[in-house]
Amino acid sequence: MSDLNKAEETTENVREGGSISLLAKLEEEGDIAADYLEGLLDITDLDGDIDIDVENDRASLAVVGGKLHHLVGPNGEVLDAIQELTRLAVQTSTGDRSRLMLDIDGFRAGRKAELRKLAQESADEVTSTNASLKLAPMNAFERKIIHDTIQDLGLTSESEGEDPERCVIIFPAE
Repeated sequence: MSDLNKAEETTENVREGGSISLLAKLEEEGDIAADYLEGLLDITDLDGDIDIDVENDRASLAVVGGKLHHLVGPNGEVLDAIQELTRLAVQTSTGDRSRLMLDIDGFRAGRKAELRKLAQESADEVTSTNASLKLAPMNAFERKIIHDTIQDLGLTSESEGEDPERCVIIFPAE
């Protein structure tokens, strides 16, 4: 059964008093977020296409094309702010907190690759020295990428401290 048929079936199920599926809920979040972002792009007179997807049980949107690098800002700060505003727009519409992820101009995709490389290099250092390693402070998105990569490599990690100084510590294998 295609995703479209599943969504139609879910919509029908909701009309009949059933519960909405996670996929349908995330697709709805994506649609609401895309509408909000299209309005934002129109107001600012910027061109961009919006791709909607569902990844890791969360709506994922990417704004691509045009000259959008200033919407990312230094170290992704403007992107983080736009993501929070978009999440609030979704929450206002649905009544539920949104965990959607937003990428603009490929910033997060590139940052993921950098962080995975950093995690690999850090894991190699921890393995060779058999000593834990504390990384520089990172935001929640960045820490999650590091934690997931370290776990995939068979080591353990944990976050320490308070935002904005919260950082990841990588531990050697026992």
